[in-house]
Amino acid sequence: MALPPLIRELVETKLNKYFEKRIPPELRSEISLSFKIRGNSVTLTEARPLFVDPSQWVGIPFAQLRFNPATSKWTLYCADRNSRWHEYIESEPDQKFETLIRDIDEDVTGIFWG
Repeated sequence: MALPPLIRELVETKLNKYFEKRIPPELRSEISLSFKIRGNSVTLTEARPLFVDPSQWVGIPFAQLRFNPATSKWTLYCADRNSRWHEYIESEPDQKFETLIRDIDEDVTGIFWG
């Protein structure tokens, strides 16, 4: 099931603003953040140029937010070293998408931003 159009628009707007704030202009040639929406999931990816060929970039998904239409709540997930998703235990499901973005930004465990 796809995200409802208004929720999708909200997600896109909030993430674009967050990414603009998170990566300063002078570092955008070295790192970029993007997201992909698939069904009710939003996957956040960090990309950097390859060391051996800076014209090529490699992206690593680092967070996933899943929307539950039955509860209208978002749940935050983090990836393990095998790229499997696990619910992020430091964050509770929340109806506000922004709350989980704040949890990613604060990153009390270091799992998102090291």
